[in-house]
Amino acid sequence: MDKIRILIADDHRLVREGIESMIEGAQGIEVVGLASSGEEAINLARTEKPDVVLMDIIMPGMNGIEAARWVKEIDENIRIIMLTMEISKDYVTAAIKSGVDGYLPKDISKKTLLEAVRSVYEGQRYFNDAIKKLIFEDFYTEEKLKNSRRALPNELTKRENEVLALVASGKSNREVSEILSISVKTVETHKTHILMKLGLSNNTELIRYAIKHNIISV
Repeated sequence: MDKIRILIADDHRLVREGIESMIEGAQGIEVVGLASSGEEAINLARTEKPDVVLMDIIMPGMNGIEAARWVKEIDENIRIIMLTMEISKDYVTAAIKSGVDGYLPKDISKKTLLEAVRSVYEGQRYFNDAIKKLIFEDFYTEEKLKNSRRALPNELTKRENEVLALVASGKSNREVSEILSISVKTVETHKTHILMKLGLSNNTELIRYAIKHNIISV
């Protein structure tokens, strides 16, 4: 069975060699290159064709995130794990957008590092619990924003949408009928259908709904 070929990129020699000694003796893994900068990591990725790159973020010259993009351009099948002390939403988000396959803090155990290497080599993504928490916090925040901006429910007809917006903005039934050129009775029928479809009881709840869903502005 072929060994997993590892490239380590970190600007601190002690860290590079420390990671190398940590994983060198592991079964089925070999270190094929050590890089002290993003540029060197890119060059070694071309020549050594590693399976997995362990990349620091903060390095002189080109940082690890920029280098990761270049490495993926060289060969999208090269797996990249960010191994760094920089644990923040901005860095994690930027790294994921650059196409990395994993993101880990440097204080992880040897067992976790080897597990991550083998997981990404097999095509999976690997993030420890702290990173997952950051990712999901952003995901749920974004979903909450999307929900608050969501358009009117599909079950409302175009005319019902128009009636909802006018009623919520304070128009009387007669004013709505004149604006839409329909009868007052038709307006009342539309209102009844709107309240029923949206699970609302009265005009006050209808107005609150309209404000919450950005149908009208306060």
